[in-house]
Amino acid sequence: MIETKARKDLGDPEVAARRQAAEEWCVHASAHAATYGGKPWRYALVPHDIVAENMSLDGLVGRRDARS
Repeated sequence: MIETKARKDLGDPEVAARRQAAEEWCVHASAHAATYGGKPWRYALVPHDIVAENMSLDGLVGRRDARS
């Protein structure tokens, strides 16, 4: 799961709370997926200004200035 936010909002307490909820959701979704051989879920919070049309998900999450 990738969430984009304006770079200026990355430190906002509401964004942090949403990140924590999304990370917890991914833990539960991964546990459920494991019961039927599904793939684990991961969460990444990335600044909007690093997203480009030609990027892969791995490339986007792997960027040094991405917060995952």
